[in-house]
Amino acid sequence: MSKELMLLIDQISRDKGLPRGVLLEAIRSALLSAAKKKYGGKENLGLDIDEKTFEINLYEFKNVVEEPEDPEADITLEEGKKLDPEVEIGGQIIIPMVFQDFGRIAAQTAKQVIFQRVREAERDIIYNEYKDKVGEMVSGTVMRREKGAYYVNIGKTDAILANRDTLVGESLKRGDMVKGLIEEIRNTSKGPAIVISRTKPEFVSELFKMEVPEIAEGLVKIKDVVREPGERTKIAVYSTTPSVDPVGACVGMKGTRVQSIVRELRGERIDIIPWIDDLRMLIARALSPATIERVGIVEEDKTAMVVVADQHLSVAIGKKGQNVRLAMKLTGWDIDIMSETEYSKLKMEEADQVFAGSGEAQDAQDEGEAAEDELADEAAEAPEEAEETPLADAGDGASDEGEVDGEPGEPEEPDEPKEPEA
Repeated sequence: MSKELMLLIDQISRDKGLPRGVLLEAIRSALLSAAKKKYGGKENLGLDIDEKTFEINLYEFKNVVEEPEDPEADITLEEGKKLDPEVEIGGQIIIPMVFQDFGRIAAQTAKQVIFQRVREAERDIIYNEYKDKVGEMVSGTVMRREKGAYYVNIGKTDAILANRDTLVGESLKRGDMVKGLIEEIRNTSKGPAIVISRTKPEFVSELFKMEVPEIAEGLVKIKDVVREPGERTKIAVYSTTPSVDPVGACVGMKGTRVQSIVRELRGERIDIIPWIDDLRMLIARALSPATIERVGIVEEDKTAMVVVADQHLSVAIGKKGQNVRLAMKLTGWDIDIMSETEYSKLKMEEADQVFAGSGEAQDAQDEGEAAEDELADEAAEAPEEAEETPLADAGDGASDEGEVDGEPGEPEEPDEPKEPEA
């Protein structure tokens, strides 16, 4: 029995990749369950397996009491002394039992328990192995597709790749090799569920780490990645040493490195942007491959106005606004784009408004000056009239008494001459 048990444990350990200690504990629990079933469901049974010789020891333990209440679980001190002379009241006595002649039901029970414990041990090992690998890259073989998801064998288990986590227009077949980013690990009743994705921006980051040694070594750092899966990706990189060109390292000799990533992404376009702290320059680079004429920013609103040549306007905006949308995600700024023609027209309109405003101001100034001149002339004429009036009155020789309420008075008649007295 011990030899057969040793061979069984070694075989399962190799096939399942489980430690021998885990298998020994599983078999011990299974055999103990079978023994309890054989002996009528006794609960006071114990079983040990020697880790070196693999010998199985089955025993029964009873409590030493003065007056036994349960003959199956209790024993008197006198009977206990026969088995162990040093036992005392309140102690336990171990009674060896023969481990043999297990029936079909007991053997079937042991087999079921062994399989169950082995599955549980496998699940625990897989969960503990992958729980700390969220965000890492894995690769595997597509095994099947069901219920809107692909099942990808990644070694010890199958990972789940949902249809929504595949690239646009991507159709995988059984046997295809595929890479994915571990997004989540759930511990379910059927075992750990490892969810992988091919649409996350971090998936592109991991691909660059695999293809570019400078990134793996830390000479080139990835600042940020923004992406619309299956369409376009923008990745900003910078170098930690002046001797390394970050963009050249990512592109590789004749573009071999980046082309390998593009093939994995099923033709998705990738813009590699050198990161810079100068915000205007960063915005201009983020709109690559368009050529930017000038950039203006408003820091309070975190908005930027970008002027491009007429022939580069559609490139700067991108298909359905995709290029400018990704540039805004990469920089964190709202970006408005206009062509050189629109910008020139706007500047001319502003100039016309300035000139029109200057003309109105000049007219108003001229009118004001004319009004001032007119008032000055009136003020100059008023003293001359005041001086002429007294001179005219003096020439007439009339007194002030000849006027009442502004009307001229009647001249007085001369007195008649008096007759001479006799």
